[in-house]
Amino acid sequence: MGLASAPSHPASLSDRTGPAEAHWLRVAREAADDLATDAVAREQASKTPVDEVARLREAGLLTLLTPSEPQAGGADWATAYAVVREIAAADCAIAQLLGCHYFLSWSARFFAGPALAARTEERSAAEQWCWGGGFACQEPPLILARASRKLVLSGRQSYTTGVMVADRIAVRALREDTGEPLAVVVDPTRRGVVIDGDADTFGQRLAAGGSVEFDDVAVGADDVLGSLSADEDLLSPRAALAAPVGRLFSAQLLLGTAEGVLSEAREYSRTGHAPWNPAWPGGTPHDPQVQTAYGELTVLTRSASALTCQAQEAVRVGLDLGDDLTYDECADISVLVAMAQTAAARAAQASTTRALDIIGARSASARLGFDRFWRNTRTHILYEPVADRLRDVGEYFLNGVHPPFVLPA
Repeated sequence: MGLASAPSHPASLSDRTGPAEAHWLRVAREAADDLATDAVAREQASKTPVDEVARLREAGLLTLLTPSEPQAGGADWATAYAVVREIAAADCAIAQLLGCHYFLSWSARFFAGPALAARTEERSAAEQWCWGGGFACQEPPLILARASRKLVLSGRQSYTTGVMVADRIAVRALREDTGEPLAVVVDPTRRGVVIDGDADTFGQRLAAGGSVEFDDVAVGADDVLGSLSADEDLLSPRAALAAPVGRLFSAQLLLGTAEGVLSEAREYSRTGHAPWNPAWPGGTPHDPQVQTAYGELTVLTRSASALTCQAQEAVRVGLDLGDDLTYDECADISVLVAMAQTAAARAAQASTTRALDIIGARSASARLGFDRFWRNTRTHILYEPVADRLRDVGEYFLNGVHPPFVLPA
């Protein structure tokens, strides 16, 4: 068995219409430039990113993936990935929040029936919801039980992206009677929901993470999107594609972070001052050792970018295939995404660490803020371990075992 490749079926044209990718990339760059101007101060203040979400909403980025109609973007996944990568170069934490929002706001397409998915998307677009939460397994799990002819949700969801600013929280819950895992959407203003801003992380401080307590929270029929079971009798290849689609955001976020720190460090080395702190002297762009270091990091990042492009194309083909996608093809896509995520993680770790060495002792200055790239990368990788993805790739290469259905944290 060789290395994974994209499905061999011819790709059909996407039925999405709307503003061109160039438009949304321009919007993303403008938003990134805006975020970059005060990135260091905002990160150090660690305030709940209400203003940052408002900036994304005003730019139209929250409804980017919603099919074209009033207040919707009509863009495709390739554009969403590019937007997250652009934002990550300026602010990795806000990029994580946005990537999580994109995945969760589109999750009804994977797990719900067409009618429920359409209703969910229409309301999300009309009210411009910001989504937070996550479908990763946790212990103890949330429990969905039937009480007095209604469903109620109980339990505590530990540190979860976006919950401090979310208009809707998407979570994984087990049915009390059958143990089946389900995707559930909850309005955080509903009685019995208590949000705790206890995410005292050293990085990704602006990802609006926190914990949520659910105390017999009423759950309506439209709030249960569908099954998250990994049983192939219940999980279609199309639904299984949710895992690599979600994890590819991690690769884009890490690549954006690597590109962001290299860009800021290069500016510092070239001009003699930091981009956002012009009073501070810079480095030595004519030092051969500095040039070699930048060359190595550029090659590492570009190589990871090329692999991520392959994985992104495989995801596009898989999404276009829809119900015609096979389990073997989904496995190929999952392995490609795992390789891309691993390569991106290594590029981000190397770039965010060695950039500090290149700049030297001045990089220790909190005013320069170069440390935020390293802290954000390290925190993100702790929640999305590289070792897990390498094991998936190795087991597939050696034994042909399909990667497990593991949704991103």
